[in-house]
Amino acid sequence: MSIKIGNTELKNGIFLAPMAGFTDYAFRLICREHGVEYTVSEMVSAKALCYEQVGKRSECKTAPLATVRSEEMPMAIQLFGSEPEFVARAASLIESREYRGCLSDASPSAIDINMGCPMHKIVGNGEGSALMKDPRLAASIVTETVKALKNTPVTVKIRAGWDDESKNAPEMAKYLEGAGASLICVHARTREQMYNPGIDISIIEKVKRAVSIPVIGNGDIYSAKDAADMIDRTGCDGVMIGRGALGNPWIFEEIAAFLSGEKFDPPSLAQTVDTCLRHIEIMREDKGEYTASAEIKKHAALYIKGVRGAASMRDAIMKTRSTSEVEEILNGLKSRSEE
Repeated sequence: MSIKIGNTELKNGIFLAPMAGFTDYAFRLICREHGVEYTVSEMVSAKALCYEQVGKRSECKTAPLATVRSEEMPMAIQLFGSEPEFVARAASLIESREYRGCLSDASPSAIDINMGCPMHKIVGNGEGSALMKDPRLAASIVTETVKALKNTPVTVKIRAGWDDESKNAPEMAKYLEGAGASLICVHARTREQMYNPGIDISIIEKVKRAVSIPVIGNGDIYSAKDAADMIDRTGCDGVMIGRGALGNPWIFEEIAAFLSGEKFDPPSLAQTVDTCLRHIEIMREDKGEYTASAEIKKHAALYIKGVRGAASMRDAIMKTRSTSEVEEILNGLKSRSEE
């Protein structure tokens, strides 16, 4: 099974989903080191990026989210917005790397457009999964973005629909394919479901039958068996893993091994701790001590989930004020496990 997105060819079709507050450079790189083939950035506001170019403030807060580093390719930058001209303009800026605050040393493998985010502040502006209610506007956004780009393909992430009464993902997918999308990822929940348990896996199969471009399945994948079942039951071309990768980047190795018939050995506690320590190191180098000390806590708590005494360690991690304090807790756990 191989997938082609523009000039990028993937062997297994294993993707890391974009997750606000989680899929930053450090986490994407950790997942890359553990077998993910393709990653997607945290979502970037197209309008905010465009406004930064004409603003008088020297600080650019949105631009760093659109950073592309050559060592993590292939990866996509995900944009959100409901106005075609802003999304197209932002996509063009990212491709050319000609914008204020740009830290990229490469252009992305694709521009991904978010039409699936269910959060109130996003849908309240007509963005994210609110676009599921207006396929023609959604298609217009893709059309204008494709026109604005020179060599970069456009992909789209959608949901099953707005609610149970309007599961229109197959219809939406046809509009998007006609507008020039190169790939569609389907999160098999409606916006109404938010992130509640339970997906309608049949909607992915219906989208796959509706279009000829690659279709990626997403939702409730927490193991290699979950991934294989989704592929077998829907015929999708690949899978995208979100929450199943938090604290468990080895899921990508597990899936790759399962698909190729090879044996997968779960990480030891010492290996888990070492990976979390590396995560801290990358984040500290990328964002600085102050930001890293705050943002690494949620990741560290997820790495140790299920470990004996995890609740008390999690509480201790949440009270830390520096990355060195988090490292001290983790190294203590590692020492006890080796004893």
